[in-house]
Amino acid sequence: MSKFLKSRFFIISLLLAIVLVTVPTVLSIMGQGDYVRSALGVVATPFRYVFTSVAESIDGFVSYFGEFDRINAENRILKDKIAELENKISAAEAIDEENRWLYGYLGLKREHIDYEFEAARVVGRESGNYMTVFTLNRGSMHDIEPNMPVVTEDGIVGYVSEVGMNWCKVVTILETASSVGAYVERSGELGLVEGVYELKGSGVCKMSYLPSEADIRVGDVILSSGIGSFYPRGLVIGKVTELVPDEYSRTLEAVVEPAADLSDIRNVMIIRSFTAYTEVDGEDGTEDE
Repeated sequence: MSKFLKSRFFIISLLLAIVLVTVPTVLSIMGQGDYVRSALGVVATPFRYVFTSVAESIDGFVSYFGEFDRINAENRILKDKIAELENKISAAEAIDEENRWLYGYLGLKREHIDYEFEAARVVGRESGNYMTVFTLNRGSMHDIEPNMPVVTEDGIVGYVSEVGMNWCKVVTILETASSVGAYVERSGELGLVEGVYELKGSGVCKMSYLPSEADIRVGDVILSSGIGSFYPRGLVIGKVTELVPDEYSRTLEAVVEPAADLSDIRNVMIIRSFTAYTEVDGEDGTEDE
């Protein structure tokens, strides 16, 4: 049976081949070639469509990956340019910050010609929103000693508490171990600005030992008095933000916000020496003999 089918299939295939070859030839001899070409065109059309679609798909596939590579190359170039611009912006910001600091430093030197300054940079700090202790890159080899005042162009930062050969630690006015003899710039009222544990987390300190009737207001500027502390007279400490009366002691306390930005200190000035202050008359500002 298998042989019969195979032979039958062979015969049918052979006959079809003969027909496909003979019929077009006979029709061409009879002058009917156009019908042959038309028929072959009809038969070939689907195959042409398929081949064209496949070719277009392959071409689109190749073009897509070519475009993909081009876009990737452009992206790499753009990323490099962006990184270069970011580096330039960062460098410009650093230069601008340093220029502002130098401008303030020179201004402070012109204002206090009797001070001897040592510029320093913060190299270590505590964690937290407001620093109460930090480390500078100056030490005994730069003639730095304990209890030297530390300031910025804005105002008092704190004082040197510990000194190494090329470093020193600074305690800010927010720390509980810190106190500054102070007075109200507007009225001359005297008091003491101290760091308070409950307040330092908020970046403020308090001015105490004020009588209940003291002439002090919210917004008043507080300056160092030069009495009973490490600091020269006339340095800005900060500004009064709140007044708190104490009914039991019949005194007044003022909450003071430091003028120096203690949350983001990078450069400071250590006052190595200054003209000592003894006593100043509030009326004419002359020194007592």
